[in-house]
Amino acid sequence: MVEKKTDIASNKQQEEDECIREAIANPDAFRPLYEAYFKKIYLFVMHRVGDKDIAGDLTQQVFLSALTHIGRYQFRGFPFSAWLFRIAINQCNNFFRKKKLNRTVVLEDASVEHLYAEITADQTLEEWERQLPAILEKLEQDELYVIELRFFEARPFKEIADILGITENYAKVRTYRILEKMKKLFFKKT
Repeated sequence: MVEKKTDIASNKQQEEDECIREAIANPDAFRPLYEAYFKKIYLFVMHRVGDKDIAGDLTQQVFLSALTHIGRYQFRGFPFSAWLFRIAINQCNNFFRKKKLNRTVVLEDASVEHLYAEITADQTLEEWERQLPAILEKLEQDELYVIELRFFEARPFKEIADILGITENYAKVRTYRILEKMKKLFFKKT
């Protein structure tokens, strides 16, 4: 069973590598990569900007940038999607910087409860829900990305590491350091 999964992953990686090589030589060959990742990247951007039209525009910019710079892509043990997510993060950051806007964070009940369980069981969930937006505003942009990826999008540490271009171990350490910071901010308020 493990061998079959490994073989499937290896075959998928080989197919993706072939698409990338073809896209470097012929931009029309980029289409399968676009189709494979468009929805994931769009949803990722949508969660950050909170507007469908802007998310669509930024997602198109992500793929235009990827196509334009595909010759620079190098496989470094991370999937192609991690490279696309890094481009998406940069596009979102540029958008907010240019527009001088604050980011939107989508808070869903299940995500808030999961984050609450990680931070504290001493206070009521209602108190946590009331204070969470203010606590999130005090996080740095890169800290907020880690919390969003882990708790609001339920991504595993390996995927977070791939997206942010860091090791899986550092993704874990970073997450728990940010949680400690959030605990201090939460208990400072109460």
